[in-house]
Amino acid sequence: MRWSALAAAAMLAACRPSAPPGPTEKPPHDAPSATDPAGAAASDAAPKLASADAGASSDAAVAIADSDPMSLHKETREDLLALFAIKDFTDEEKKRIQPDIFLRSTFGIGSPGKMSQGNKAIAQHTISKEKCLAGLKDIVIQTPEQRDKCGAENMVPVWIKGKDPWFCIDVFEFPNKACELPMVWTPPTMAKKVCELQGKRLCSDMEWNIACRGDPAGGDDWRYAYGNKVDIEICHTNLRHRTACNPRDAKSTFASCTTDTEPSGSFPKCRSRFGVFDQHGNVAEVMMRREGDRVFTQLKGSAWFYNELVREPDAPIPETTTNKAGAYPDHCNFNPRWHVEPIDAAWHVNYHLGFRCCKSIP
Repeated sequence: MRWSALAAAAMLAACRPSAPPGPTEKPPHDAPSATDPAGAAASDAAPKLASADAGASSDAAVAIADSDPMSLHKETREDLLALFAIKDFTDEEKKRIQPDIFLRSTFGIGSPGKMSQGNKAIAQHTISKEKCLAGLKDIVIQTPEQRDKCGAENMVPVWIKGKDPWFCIDVFEFPNKACELPMVWTPPTMAKKVCELQGKRLCSDMEWNIACRGDPAGGDDWRYAYGNKVDIEICHTNLRHRTACNPRDAKSTFASCTTDTEPSGSFPKCRSRFGVFDQHGNVAEVMMRREGDRVFTQLKGSAWFYNELVREPDAPIPETTTNKAGAYPDHCNFNPRWHVEPIDAAWHVNYHLGFRCCKSIP
């Protein structure tokens, strides 16, 4: 597997993307890019119960796992793939698309060349599935009407004042499951294909912006999903790196840069008025941006360590922001030009970069 060299060796140094015409901005953190991430890895064996009468023990194990935050971090490819489903394909489509082969070559454990939840050996998660679900118990994630409109679970329709809804967006970061950890180490090209296998598509930057800032009741837009003033305690944005992160190349990044995510929905107030969670914090998200007749990648949102980078638009950088060179305003409409690549050949990956899917309404 070949990986491109980083533009700088510092932990959060900026790299220089190749961008289409227009202004470019430096990202707050460096990351590797894969040029051939589809190499097959050894099969991960799924765990099996020792006997058929182990039901009671299994129930007890599930209860214990639900109270252990680290149990959410999957340890096999099969466990990762079990977090989502793809649409039904005809036999002819299966022969042509070969979805199973694609998914097994794209997801995996222990390598920066596979989509996963990060390097579990150095990750730290503090919110259990049990606690996350308790926080969501009084929140309606999706109404039956929204389910009918979108034709998929955990999606909500989005619109602007005076117009009918024209798309739906995943409520949670992929795999779009309440109280499961989001995926990282996600090449945009592969993220696009994963969305398509589910009968969806990778979101556009404008769709993401509207779902973040908009009001379904027709009120004024908000600067952030949760209001008009930045508050890093509302979302999973109030952490810093616990250990030194060495982004020299993909291998060193995977070995040293922690993915300290929390399960999707763990911060119930980090929700837009349309009902979309975690558009600030947890993981940054890759999507698509049209430039003329071409489509490029667009990165949006912030990650769990936004504490290091926080600033308001058109305001002085706070003294508490440690990475002043990389500080940026994480508001809904912020559209940086970080790691811009043609969407069909986009291999930029990172320990804090995930995605979510959208779907057009017929």
